Amino acid sequence: MSPGAGVEAVLALVVITDLLLLGSSRLRSCIRVVAVQGIMVSLLPLFLHGGEGAARAWALTAGGVAVKGAVFPLVLLRVLREAGVHREVEPFVGHTLSVLVGASALVAALWVETHLHLPATAAGPLAVPVGLATMLIGLFVIVSRRKAITQVLGYIVVENGIYAVGVALVGGVPLLVELGVLLDVFVAVFIMSIAAYHISREFDHIDVDQLDRLRG
Repeated sequence: MSPGAGVEAVLALVVITDLLLLGSSRLRSCIRVVAVQGIMVSLLPLFLHGGEGAARAWALTAGGVAVKGAVFPLVLLRVLREAGVHREVEPFVGHTLSVLVGASALVAALWVETHLHLPATAAGPLAVPVGLATMLIGLFVIVSRRKAITQVLGYIVVENGIYAVGVALVGGVPLLVELGVLLDVFVAVFIMSIAAYHISREFDHIDVDQLDRLRG
């Protein structure tokens, strides 16, 4: 597979996983979908910069796949198992309408990209709008879902979108900086997962809209 075709396939799968996340109510399936998206996004450095800096590209891809495709899902599945929940029941925005919002976010991102006048990149014209749409969808998941686990997934999706845009536009960031950002994301997800676990232990649920019970 040529690098261009590989990038297009990755971007198409990122869009599909965005819509699958918005349309699914099963939390276990949502975790797996976001894991697949993380793996796909982690492949971008290999397709875009594998020829000019193979060692750096392989290191970024291996680190991303390990953290987003294995560590994050295992941590979140364990929290899900401990919390004893399986579905996102009665989200603030229904799943069908959420998919429509996701499609609208993609259209809006395509429109915004045409007005940014960005220089041509090896990733092609769709990398930036797909990354922007993924960021918007991640933010939408954070504000439209009740379960803390789903909001953690939204945070990961936002980071995936930022990563896709960054890899497409900036190819010269030092390896140490990129791995440091990945470590920051890992720590953030780890802390949020611990918080979700303790919420489930104290209140027998992980519905963030009920946290007003903490007020005295």
